[in-house]
Amino acid sequence: MNIVEKVRLSIRDVPDFPKPGILFKDITPILENPVLCREIIEEMAEPFRNREINAIVGVESRGFLFGMMLAQHFNVPFVPVRKAGKLPHQTISWSYNLEYGSAVVEMHQDALKPGWNVLVHDDLLATGGTAAASAELVQMQQAKVVGFTFVVELGFLSGRKHLEQYGAEVLSLISY
Repeated sequence: MNIVEKVRLSIRDVPDFPKPGILFKDITPILENPVLCREIIEEMAEPFRNREINAIVGVESRGFLFGMMLAQHFNVPFVPVRKAGKLPHQTISWSYNLEYGSAVVEMHQDALKPGWNVLVHDDLLATGGTAAASAELVQMQQAKVVGFTFVVELGFLSGRKHLEQYGAEVLSLISY
């Protein structure tokens, strides 16, 4: 069985979460399988194997899970992007629109160095707003987004199109 089939079989559908009419794709069953987690990291890292990666930016909160593992794989810093007010040090912020409102994300202002090549990771690509906001934070620090990685993509929400402006590779293991 290939990695896509393993991931697809491990994801749990949760109807009406977080609100009626939403079918939530729950990745937590994947976390119960350390072998599958390693395989996911290998699969996501492969396209960037010959690229110089200087940091992994992980998006709160489920993006921290595989983002930290990717950082360990590449032996580079892990940089969290969090909701406004959650980071203890001086931050930079970016506000953006969501399908149901607006949000603000932040990163420590000294998290990245100018010229660094950065991968942005989140568990799920929906509309692309949060990933794009994270990319803006990367660019504010004169670093470059060389790729976006996701475990799941909801293709019908066209988030991939939102990320084209960054000229970076977009990798999703599975798409619905």
